This record gives sequence, structure tokens and C-alpha cells, in this order.
Amino acid sequence: MLNVLKNSWALLLGMLLLMIGNGLQGSLLGVRGAGAGFSAGTMSIVMSGYFAGFLIASRTVPGMIRRVGHVRVFAALGSFVSAVLILFPAVQDPIAWTLGRVVLGFCFCGVYVTAESWLNNAADNETRGQTLSAYMIVQMAGIIASQALLVVPDASGFLLFVIPSVLVSISFAPILLSISPTPAFESSKPMTLKELYGVSPLGMVGMFLLGGIFAAQFGMAAVYGTEAGMTLKQISVFVASFYVGALVLQYPLGWFSDRMDRRWLIMLVAAVGSAAAVLATLFGGTFELLVASAFVIGGCSNPLYSLLIAYTNDFLEPEDMAASSAGLLFVNGCGAIAGPLVIGWVMEVAGPPGFFMIITGLLAVLSAYALYRMTQRAAPSIEDTGAYAAVMPSASPVFVEVAQEYFIDQQEDEVSDDPRN
Repeated sequence: MLNVLKNSWALLLGMLLLMIGNGLQGSLLGVRGAGAGFSAGTMSIVMSGYFAGFLIASRTVPGMIRRVGHVRVFAALGSFVSAVLILFPAVQDPIAWTLGRVVLGFCFCGVYVTAESWLNNAADNETRGQTLSAYMIVQMAGIIASQALLVVPDASGFLLFVIPSVLVSISFAPILLSISPTPAFESSKPMTLKELYGVSPLGMVGMFLLGGIFAAQFGMAAVYGTEAGMTLKQISVFVASFYVGALVLQYPLGWFSDRMDRRWLIMLVAAVGSAAAVLATLFGGTFELLVASAFVIGGCSNPLYSLLIAYTNDFLEPEDMAASSAGLLFVNGCGAIAGPLVIGWVMEVAGPPGFFMIITGLLAVLSAYALYRMTQRAAPSIEDTGAYAAVMPSASPVFVEVAQEYFIDQQEDEVSDDPRN
């Protein structure tokens, strides 16, 4: 790990600052939207804009990088991020905020794609696994730390928007000033949705549902907290709890994933997350229970992302896995765009409990569908399943593909070293 930090500290530090800035802007808009008089339905449209931009960028940024290079794309998109963050408090209009969120989603995805390709290039075969783990921890640590900034006094109304803008601007310095020669960039063509569904109906349906769940956590959790009458300190703890749960439970569930029928694990984990959401719906007046429920929901839903990718890969040859991952990310992005819109509408009708009602329903449907799929075909033997690659829903297609390739290589090495072969 010391070698990883020595070789990649600038990238990891830059990504930490980026994640703090990104995590803060999402929660801050959710809080400030209520103060500006925006309804939950209006804020749901604003929040969905980020995921629309992210999805567009995942398809278009690779072409931009190939045309003009990593450095220019990275610097240009980073400049747009800083500018948009400053404009939010100056133009308090829902249409302007929605367009701003689309731009932010596009730019952050582009920045992630660029930085993650650099990070992969900076690692070698011996350190790639540790580098991937360090990057995922940095991602989650940045989002968790960002929530603490919500309680910073902001008498002017501008300071909390200036902070993420400054953090994002500073994050480029260590990356751009210490980067080695830029790597070659390649991207995989995704499978068609029809082909992807034929390979793994559970993977495709599950990723769509998870898109809505992740968007609820990243986009609408602060809106819920504001509508429910939480203080800023309570909102920061509540939102952070989703990501603390994701960080704590990612690797234990990954360990189980490599040792049992993944459909059983998907069903059980989704059921537990749904049960936690039910408790939050019924007893939402107790803050401690809400925090505990958020911890469990985040700890269940985020690892499900990696579980579904790993399960889909169980039915693919290694050379097809990157293409399937790109398709799954597209489906997940579509779900992430729809998620806030549905949650916002339900919160308009049912009030704040609608937030957890939708999460309950999405996780329950996923659990039931996993159970149904177990009746449709036999599971591959444990020996024939692929390795579990820990990936967070906020990662770009580059990181997902790199993680896949690394764990495939590791699995092939284990097979070749097995004396029975």
C-alpha cells in the first residue's frame, strides 16, 4: 500500500477533493432548494439532471479524449464545474439549477474518466488491486467527509457554494502537476440491450432498479431530510450514513459473493435493505432509527451494484465482460435519471415518507425478481463463477472496466497455479 500511495498520492488526493466537492454540492442543493421555495417534485427534476449529464458523458467523453487529449479535457471540464458551482446561489431558478446539474453530471463523469485512466496507467500488475481498493475508499471517504461541511456557518448564502468550487479547482493542481505521460485511451462498445437481457435478465433489471436507489441516496436524501424537518447537523449525519454503510459492508458481502449462489445473496441483501426502509417509513420520527436504516440501506444497495455485475459475468467469456459492463452502466444510468423523478412525485403525494416508500418498493421488487430467476435456470457452480470486483455506483465506465480486467487476471492466475490443473 505504501508503494501505491507513493506512486499515486497526487491522483488520490485530487480525487478526494473532487469527491468532497461533488458530495457537498448534491446535499447543499437539496437543503437550499427548500429554502428557495422549491417543492420536492421540482427538486426531483433538478437532481435527475446530474444523472442525465453523467449518462451522456459516459458515451461522449471517450471520443473527446481521443480527439484532444486527457489534459485538455480534464482542465476544460474542471473549469466548467467550478463555474457552475458558483452560479447556483446567484441564479435561484429551477430551470437554471436543472441545466447546471446536467453540466455538473457531464463534467464530473468526464473528469472521473480522465483521472481513472491515469490512475490505471500509474499502477502495475503488482499494485493494481491495492490501487483499486485505495481509490474506492477515497471515493467514499470524500462523500462522507463532504457532509460535515453542511454545518459550516454561511451567513452570506454563498460560502458553502464557494467551498466545493475551490476544492474542485485545487484538486486539479496535484493531478496536472505530477502526472506522467498520458495513457492511451480505449473504450468498449456496449452490448445491445436485447443481448444484455438475454445474457442476464436479473443483471439488467437489477441494475435499472439500483439506479433509482442510488439516485435516491445521492440526489434526494438531503431533500428528504429538509422536508422531514431535520437540522443541518442531522441531515449531514443522515446522508453520510448511507455511504458509511456502503464502505463497511462492501468487502464482507464480496467475500460471501465468491462462496455461494449469488442470486440467493442478491435476494437476501435486497430483502434486508427493503426491511430497513420499511422501518424508516413506519418510524421516521426517530432520528436514530433513520440513521441506522440509512446505514443498512446504503450497506445493502451499494454492494448489490458489484454483485449484479459479477453475476452477469458468470455467464460471459472474459473478452465480453467489458462490453456487458458498459451496457449495465447505461441501464443503471437510465434508472438513476428516473429514480429522483418518481421519488419526488411520491413525496408530493405522500409527504417525506414517500422517500423510503420508493426505496422499499425498488429493493422488494429486486429481491422478488432474484427469487423468480432462481426458478428459471440453474446457477453456475461456485468453481465456475468469476471474481467479485468491488465497484461503487459513482465510478465511471473506465474504473469498472479496469476493475473487471484486474479481477479476471487474478482469477486466471489462481486457476493456472492450481495443482489440479
